[in-house]
Amino acid sequence: MKPLDKIIETARKAPRHIVLAEGEDARVVAAALRAHAEGIAEITLIGRHDIITERLREHGGNEGDFRIEDPATSSLTERFAAGYHELRRSKGVDREKAEKAVREDLAFAAMMVREDEADGTIGGAVATTADTVRTALQVIGRAPDAGLVSSFFLMLLCQPHHAKKGAFVFSDCGLVVDPDAAGLADIARMSAQSYQALLGDRAKVAMLSFSTNGSATHDRVSKVVEATQMARAANPDLLIDGELQFDSAFVEAVSSAKAPSSALHGQANVFVFPNLDAANIGYKIAQRIGGATAIGPVLQGLAKPANDLSRGCTADDVFHMIAVTVVQAASQ
Repeated sequence: MKPLDKIIETARKAPRHIVLAEGEDARVVAAALRAHAEGIAEITLIGRHDIITERLREHGGNEGDFRIEDPATSSLTERFAAGYHELRRSKGVDREKAEKAVREDLAFAAMMVREDEADGTIGGAVATTADTVRTALQVIGRAPDAGLVSSFFLMLLCQPHHAKKGAFVFSDCGLVVDPDAAGLADIARMSAQSYQALLGDRAKVAMLSFSTNGSATHDRVSKVVEATQMARAANPDLLIDGELQFDSAFVEAVSSAKAPSSALHGQANVFVFPNLDAANIGYKIAQRIGGATAIGPVLQGLAKPANDLSRGCTADDVFHMIAVTVVQAASQ
């Protein structure tokens, strides 16, 4: 079974309630209809009721199959405003500002998750990544066992020219700019958990660098070595090695030559980059030159799932993110 099909099948076995913050968008509506048809999620669409129902009709859908919530008229808005006020009052948010905030689609959707009206939320087809992530951080917040909130891309190598096929996690490609050793260790642990939750296989984590096992000496290398030690100490069962160059982590023959004692043997499936520069450049090279399919950024380390889309996303992209969010929710 292909990795993406595996994720969809996992979602189908344990469907969850996902709220789509941009329910008026045609791509989001199309994805919601597919998610309902394939039985992977119960869907709430956020937005103006008349526009959403018209979008559903345009796509041959039935509004009775979905929950539609308009923050301007919803019976939930007053409760959400009180909850948001309590949550953010220490940041200077008064009741009037709270009422205004929860009438915004992203905040309303996040409050649905916080208040257990839904299991996860998705935005970003219309809103910016900055707005989507900031709302998730402010409203849903960080999980108790997470040192920070980070992100990853699920990279799918499925083309005929790919010598090695399958699903791989690249992190953090979208959020944490320059983590220290502790932050990098936390990203590694969270990424391993994400891989195992989504794919059902054991994570094999490579901590990437321009050095392999001391081939270069630099503070940036030392950070990766320290992060590897910290991640291993926090989770002794974690299969992790570093510092490693990418080829030493990905190609068995190169691993045998450069890192013969590595427990990964060139079979890593989770790649933790030392900073956002390297990670963002790396995933885009893999996507644009290598032909890999990139799904994300997927957020990790939140108390409950909330994920971001690209504003250039397709309906298929939204559907796949729904499946990912369902699996995340089911694993928590």
